[in-house]
Parts: sequence; structure tokens; C-alpha cells
Amino acid sequence: MDNTDQQKFSETTLHTEPVYQGRVISLQVETVRLPNGETAKREIVKHPGAVAVLALLNDKMLVVEQYRKPLGKSQVEIPAGKLEPGEDLLEAAARELEEETGYRCDSLRHLSSFYTSPGFCDEILHLYVAEQLSKGTVHLDDDEFLECEAITLEEAQQLIKQQKISDAKTIAAVYAWQIYKLTGSFPA
Repeated sequence: MDNTDQQKFSETTLHTEPVYQGRVISLQVETVRLPNGETAKREIVKHPGAVAVLALLNDKMLVVEQYRKPLGKSQVEIPAGKLEPGEDLLEAAARELEEETGYRCDSLRHLSSFYTSPGFCDEILHLYVAEQLSKGTVHLDDDEFLECEAITLEEAQQLIKQQKISDAKTIAAVYAWQIYKLTGSFPA
């Protein structure tokens, strides 16, 4: 798809109404002009972006289990967290890895960046792989309760089937790890 194809679908913002400003997200309603000249409303969640880490230790993946209130259940996920304003992506990934798992890494490599829910949110998530791990110190936030565990690829696949792993970033990480194990390199 070239630039002219993208332009034929673009929407022009006519008015923005802030609705909510929170600690992590904000919500705004935009009135837009559609490609056909009509107008419509768009509810948009603004998010600072996040990092996530596929951390490999002795042929196992580090995961954290924590309760996710929007889902009403506990989930098993790779370590992840939101970006602070102006924060370097590599530093953020290293920070989140140690804060949630208690491990540091000598090597961080970018795998992919993707939008989590582009229909209503601008959050972009940067996925990294961490290898050559060494013990550090867990530093959980005051409102953060989780447990860290190392699981095999087969255990991760089983957790996906059981929907205990059901978030996009962790599923993407598991599939990237599976490709790595099959081919010897991570997908480009």
C-alpha cells in the first residue's frame, strides 16, 4: 500500500474533546471528517507506549502471573510495563525485566513493535528478547502483586490453550520463541 492509498482513507480531525486524564491513559472524543465528506465521532484512548521482554533463562521463558482487573482473572504474561516520558526503550525494557522478575540481562535485542488495539487506542508496544540473564533484585510497585516463574515452550503452549496466556504480547513472544527454537534465529 503506497502513500496515495493511505491518503484516500485518512480522516481529518475537526474537534477534540478531552474526556478523562488518568495516571496511565487519557480518553478523548474526536469529531472527524471522513473521506466522503461526512463527519463522525472517534473515541480514542491515548497511551504513552510500553515495552515487553521475552526473557530466556536455561531454555525457559520468564513469565509473571498477576491479576488483571479488566478481565476479572489472573493471567500469565511476559514482563512488561509502560514507558515513562522520554525514557529510552532499551533502558525501559531492562528496568521492567528486573523490576518484575529480579533478573538483569547482558543482551537486549528488539524483535518487533506493534499497536495493541489500533481501532481505539494509540498504544505501541516494543517487544525485546533478553538473554544472558543474571540475578538482580525485584522492585514491584506498591500496587503490583505478581509471581515470577520460568516455563518451557511446551508449558507456554499449554497455557495458551487454557487461555491463562491470552494477551497478544505474550502470544507473539511465545511464537517468536518457537520460531527461534525451530530455525535458530528470531523472526525479522
